[in-house]
Amino acid sequence: MAIDFQFSIVLFSLLFTLVHTTPLPRFPSSRVHPELQLSSASSEKTLYKTKFFTQILDHFNFNPQSYQTFQQRYLINNTYWGGAQKKAPIFVYTGNEGNIEWFTQNTGFMFEKAPHFKAFLVFIEHRFYGKSIPFGGSKKVAYANSSTLGYLSSTQALADYVTLINDLKKNLSASDSPVVVFGGSYGGMLAAWFRLKYPHVAIGALASSAPIRHFMGVTSPYVFANIITQDFRSESENCYKVIKGSWKLIEDTFFKHGGPEQLQKSFRLCNKDFGPGSVEGWLQSAWTYTAMTDYPTPSNFLSPMPAYPVRKMCEVIDSSVKGNNTLDKLHAAASIYYNYTGSVKCFDLNDNSDPHGLQEWQWQACTEMIMPLGANNESMFPESKWDYEDRSSYCQYAYNVTPRPHWITTEFGGGHDIERTLRRSASNIIFFNGLRDPWSGGGVLKSISKSIVAIVAKEGAHHVDLRFSTKKDPKWLKDIRKHEVNIIASWIKQYHEDLKSNN
Repeated sequence: MAIDFQFSIVLFSLLFTLVHTTPLPRFPSSRVHPELQLSSASSEKTLYKTKFFTQILDHFNFNPQSYQTFQQRYLINNTYWGGAQKKAPIFVYTGNEGNIEWFTQNTGFMFEKAPHFKAFLVFIEHRFYGKSIPFGGSKKVAYANSSTLGYLSSTQALADYVTLINDLKKNLSASDSPVVVFGGSYGGMLAAWFRLKYPHVAIGALASSAPIRHFMGVTSPYVFANIITQDFRSESENCYKVIKGSWKLIEDTFFKHGGPEQLQKSFRLCNKDFGPGSVEGWLQSAWTYTAMTDYPTPSNFLSPMPAYPVRKMCEVIDSSVKGNNTLDKLHAAASIYYNYTGSVKCFDLNDNSDPHGLQEWQWQACTEMIMPLGANNESMFPESKWDYEDRSSYCQYAYNVTPRPHWITTEFGGGHDIERTLRRSASNIIFFNGLRDPWSGGGVLKSISKSIVAIVAKEGAHHVDLRFSTKKDPKWLKDIRKHEVNIIASWIKQYHEDLKSNN
């Protein structure tokens, strides 16, 4: 997730930021591999089978174009399924803003709990991402303008999931198999909204790191940056001060004689064609992604990193190994995110590759997903005031559309009254949030009722509960997963009891 707070027009994916002034790198090395920690023999072929479903383009209108179809990709694993006769459950992952294989390969919780529940696993790709491209599968056509991109929305995606699930259950003769939906980040938002909108389809939802409150007028635009700041500051006050002072240092260095050459050498940059903003954005990306994925065990979700990477970064910054050269220390700290394997010889700040196919979040961020972000003077980032008009102006320029900043809270309920709304209209939702995750500021952090449960981990990061387990997992993480399993088991038990009593 490349967060750049210094620019006034920034559109945010829950995993990646698209910056529309100077392109910023996401992965200087594209060698990002899946976790796949089920066993030493695990592979994509054994983890899931790839299927395609003929999906309708428009679920809500009856125009001639609405009846067009496209091939929607979904992945299944039926290895442990107990079968339709036993009314064994179906677990569905509500796909995020990217390639579904990437999310599937990093959602070990579902695979590891499938034997316990004898569950059929389904991972559905979000329309307009990965290989689920309307208009004949042509990205050039599908992404052309607002007339085609207009079919990319959260509501259309949820309707896709319902349609596919119903068809799958019919083909499996599994009409009585209960469905539980799972999701992390934007996928977690979709899982929660799925339960709200289609309670007759899913009996419950596990919504991990789902910032369903991070919208205009509900959550402060500055909480995201302030949580990242607190993550680093909790490790070291000096680390925080060095990063906070680095922006002025970089700009002062760049504009002095020989400064660009010094920055290129210190940060091991491949090219001479860069400005101070590119270097600052590159560093901001590293600090942000690392805070999001500050996991207690080594990970490879966004980039290969050690356990507790924020701590490791601050140890480098505080270390005397690099002497008093602050630029070298910043490079070494950022390399924990960008180059922990040591395989990257230099960094290309003009690399704007998109290895996971996330680019069309930019459209969603210009229409319904208006999630304000900025940085105030409490932050370790340069101050950047959130301005809706800047966002709107960019969206008019890029797509000739005006954002609808309050549509999500109107469509799904919430806003300042989310507790009251969910207490009246919802049940069977688990909201997990780790407080080291900057997106937790827009999450549900308090249980709302007996069946709408908030699980909060002080040391947790972005949907850490959904990751593959390891022998080094801390006790608090093991306990959270056990708690989630027990809640899901209670939903399924109640479902079967209700089914039996109705018969």
